[in-house]
Amino acid sequence: MTQSSIAPDTATGSPVRLQAVSAQGQPEVTPALEELYRGFEQELLVPLWTEIGDLMPAHPRSRAVPHLWRWERLRELAARAGGLVPVGRGGERRAIALANPSLGGRPFASPTLWAAIQYLMPGEDAPEHRHTQHAFRFVVEGEGVWTVVGRDPVAMKRGDFLPQAGWNWHAHHNATSRPMAWIDGLDIPFQYATETQFFEFGRDEISDAERITPERSRSERLWGHPGLRPLSSVPATPGSPLLSYKWEHTNAALNDQLLVEKEGFGGTVEPGHAAVRYSNPHDGSDVLPTIRAEFHRIVRGTETAPVRETGSSVYQVFDGSGVVTVGDRSWTVSRGDLFVVPSWAPFSAKSEAGATDSDEGALDLFRFSDTPVFEALKLNRTRKDA
Repeated sequence: MTQSSIAPDTATGSPVRLQAVSAQGQPEVTPALEELYRGFEQELLVPLWTEIGDLMPAHPRSRAVPHLWRWERLRELAARAGGLVPVGRGGERRAIALANPSLGGRPFASPTLWAAIQYLMPGEDAPEHRHTQHAFRFVVEGEGVWTVVGRDPVAMKRGDFLPQAGWNWHAHHNATSRPMAWIDGLDIPFQYATETQFFEFGRDEISDAERITPERSRSERLWGHPGLRPLSSVPATPGSPLLSYKWEHTNAALNDQLLVEKEGFGGTVEPGHAAVRYSNPHDGSDVLPTIRAEFHRIVRGTETAPVRETGSSVYQVFDGSGVVTVGDRSWTVSRGDLFVVPSWAPFSAKSEAGATDSDEGALDLFRFSDTPVFEALKLNRTRKDA
């Protein structure tokens, strides 16, 4: 097949280089064709017939590959960074991003998603800033850090999911004598690729009034009541007005699904597999415009059916153990481990959780994905393999 590349041609200075080769469906290689291709190169033109197999494949071929990061190793390295790397202007956050091995060393878990472990030492403050990137925090262990979003202090505890739409001022402070780690998820790669990102520094220090540690934030007191929304609410924002989705509510919802299933009334996505989506209490949409967040509970002995989806996702094992398969890769996983599922790669999980490694006797998985982007563009597709 005719081949092209973007390596600069030393003779012409053009980044386009075309090479004619004999192949079915391609034009006959002649001096006239070679001359035509030189003209294309000079004018920075690339004919579709040389590129269609790459630009229009039969199905998605992600640049990302399946990969697993072990939580114990991440936490160990983050703790070492805690003693060496300051938090403040310049670096802003002690956040260490997952780099997919096939994305050229960029700090991207997938072409659209960022995932990182963030670590805050006792008594430390992460200064205030804001950015257009939509973000969340998810806590797999520990407590003691408060995130302050729009001057509203929000507690962070194990199992809590804390979304934060773009362009909201936010800072963090550790009110305890122990360090704490959690994961951050953002759409940094998506906004980087679309060249839409903005960033702005805020105050170097939060006020004493914001350094309090309330049990519930203002956002929870207004929006944290199931099925109820305040009539006094401000106009809809780009993301959820609820800044913390508490673990006790997530856990109860999953357990109730499995109980309803046992009673013979369904309620689960498949036998032994309960799942919930975090939603915006204002209108039931996704919590963030570019990120979908879910929680899955797979009871011991259950193996989920392989599913393919356009767009990518990142999972963190919240509890339990099991075997996950992504494409042609399989791993045994346990609490805290993170892995990426590239676009159209089949994913399945088998729970091997028991009383010794799981509070609920199940493999619990937190998942976030770029699905809202593809749904908005009408490019989403899902297929469950046999």
